[in-house]
Amino acid sequence: MGRVIYFDIAADDTDRAIKFYESAFGWELTPAGGLLDYWLVRTGSEEEPGIDGVLSLREAAWQRITCFVEVESLAETLTKVTAKGGRIVQPKTVIPGVGYIAACKDTEDNVIGIMERSQIAGF
Repeated sequence: MGRVIYFDIAADDTDRAIKFYESAFGWELTPAGGLLDYWLVRTGSEEEPGIDGVLSLREAAWQRITCFVEVESLAETLTKVTAKGGRIVQPKTVIPGVGYIAACKDTEDNVIGIMERSQIAGF
């Protein structure tokens, strides 16, 4: 069963978005490091229900706030998505050392991110 594991907030201006989320919700945003404009978002303590996520620079028009579902097989899930009337808007992409992601639209035009973890991805 796929489970929502995190969210990704796309921003045109990450500095402006960081200020908004810190002020509006009290979230903690810290740089993820590396070359990308990518921030880790902590929405509360680990003892509270909920999930954390990321904030990143918007790179494609489809990116908004996207929930990511973890699956065992990205290929199998994408096959199921298209068979049931969904469509792929971002094909399989490697995140080195983390896994593979893709994005699809459901039958109602909502975007959903999909992730398959793999520590050997990209190597």
